[in-house]
Amino acid sequence: MSDNIDLEFTVEERLQALLETLDSYISAYHGGSVQMVNFDGKVLKVRLGGACKGCQLSPTTLNGWVAGTVRQFFPEIEKVENVEEEANS
Repeated sequence: MSDNIDLEFTVEERLQALLETLDSYISAYHGGSVQMVNFDGKVLKVRLGGACKGCQLSPTTLNGWVAGTVRQFFPEIEKVENVEEEANS
């Protein structure tokens, strides 16, 4: 096995895999969801959904679970933001 396993996947692919793991946990235990909207190398934009949408504790989910976990694995990310779903025109 090679120590270069991280080089086989882009940062965005690894970040997406981490968010999918977080999404599974949030969905199973809280009925919510998290998905990646955009990543520019420094700022990660996500969308909280399901039970997280409108929940008073969603800032804790975003800042504690999502941003906290992401920064453990991707310390170069400066900010994690929740992007509200756009209304259909």
